[in-house]
Amino acid sequence: MKVQSAVQKKGGTKEGRGFSRGELREVGVDLKQALKLGMPIDLRRKTKHEENVKALKQHLRSLAKKRPRRQRTIKKS
Repeated sequence: MKVQSAVQKKGGTKEGRGFSRGELREVGVDLKQALKLGMPIDLRRKTKHEENVKALKQHLRSLAKKRPRRQRTIKKS
């Protein structure tokens, strides 16, 4: 699943280049994690839109469901 940001424009909204630092910070993801997860980042943007924050949260939930958790093995002595 690819996540895409939205940017406000005069006539409405349009597809943006990436998410702002503020949007990532509100979700709890730093820049390195976002790059590892394949999220687009736009370092020039300063605004924070609730629409983008909701999209990021939903994307992180879907990634958490897809990623299986490793079970720890206990060594018996």
